[in-house]
Amino acid sequence: MRVADSVALVTGAGRGVGRALARELVERGARTVYAAARDPAAIAAPGVVPITLDITDPDRVAQVAGQCPDVDLLINNAGVMTLSPLIGAADLAGARLEMQTNYFATLDMCRAFAPVLAANGGGALVNMLSIVSWFTNPLNGTYGASKAAEWAMTNGIRIELARQGTLVVGVHAGFIDTDMTARIDAPKISPADVARQVLDAVEAGQVEVLADDRTRQVKAALSRDHELIYPAVQDRWDAARWDAAR
Repeated sequence: MRVADSVALVTGAGRGVGRALARELVERGARTVYAAARDPAAIAAPGVVPITLDITDPDRVAQVAGQCPDVDLLINNAGVMTLSPLIGAADLAGARLEMQTNYFATLDMCRAFAPVLAANGGGALVNMLSIVSWFTNPLNGTYGASKAAEWAMTNGIRIELARQGTLVVGVHAGFIDTDMTARIDAPKISPADVARQVLDAVEAGQVEVLADDRTRQVKAALSRDHELIYPAVQDRWDAARWDAAR
């Protein structure tokens, strides 16, 4: 789809990658950019429409979907990382927060906006995932588990929304230079670079973004799932769903 003249909603737009995405959308000529954050006062990108949104609040998610019926590009960027190990953490608070935000709340956003995208011609839906969707680093094991769940969810949504013409893009990256990774001493990619790659993928109709060398190396070690697994899954889904409809 064309980013120019699109109507986009970006979650977590108050900082980091979300802010960079909002700015890149404006620069590329999006007609409207809804920049959503828990605190809209933190939204500094010029030319956007600030939206108050906590994605873990289902009622507010439903309200925003009703208030923004013209959206044809949804970018689910909001997320949380607690740097919690799976066994070594004092309790499950970090794991529950990450799963609630990164998986359940993001799924809620997808469900709320799927009919909005359908009404506007299909459009595109982008989920910001992670390199640790594919492997576990024990230092932030609970985060990796939540992102693995979100990756599986993204692939499933792609199957379900194919008939309505919605492009579903999964974005994987290693460390991005944001507040979330401020405590981590490692090479990082810039938020602006990630934003450019995301919107390039949307315009090119690509289902996946591998934003840096480390991410590409890790994915190269996995099976060719989009070539060898998902076409058959799509066929089975389409046959079952539409046979049942008849």
